[in-house]
Amino acid sequence: MAAGLTPLAVSVLALLVERPMHPYEMFQLLMERHEDELVKVRPGSLYHTVERMAALGHVRACGTARSGNRPERTTYEITSTGRAALRWRLLEMLNAPVNEYPQFPVALGEAHNLGSDQVINQLRERASMLDSDVVRARELMAQARDRGVAEAYWMAADYLAAVKSAERDWILNLIDRLEHKELEWPSDSK
Repeated sequence: MAAGLTPLAVSVLALLVERPMHPYEMFQLLMERHEDELVKVRPGSLYHTVERMAALGHVRACGTARSGNRPERTTYEITSTGRAALRWRLLEMLNAPVNEYPQFPVALGEAHNLGSDQVINQLRERASMLDSDVVRARELMAQARDRGVAEAYWMAADYLAAVKSAERDWILNLIDRLEHKELEWPSDSK
């Protein structure tokens, strides 16, 4: 039932728990809340997800409206089936880690095909980007805190900042080991 809910479907259902809304409003709200950093959000995929949730009976149309010359917009609300599916999927997602096959471990596993200087340069750039991401996440968390938003609504940003900080620190340690020749590098000896 809920196992087929993608992260975007979870986000859609969670938005509709707040209140009925149309897909464009959902998109705008996801972007405003920076949830595009948690879930891959594109207008087309969002509309497709809403249609899929409607076909499954998780959401239903509850009205249509037209504003000026804009196209007619259908507003959706979550159903009791949708609420149950959302709860079930959240329990599944919180319960056990899932290998999501990120690209970075693949690059690390094959980095020996490059010279250590190239790897060090790329890793420095990555560490710098991660550092910027952490600073930005902390700024967004501070803004949320200042606006009185309860931490339960932005703790995912705190998690991401911690993960990115840990990755950055690991990379900086690896760079240090490479620079001090503590890690033997195969392509440098060829």
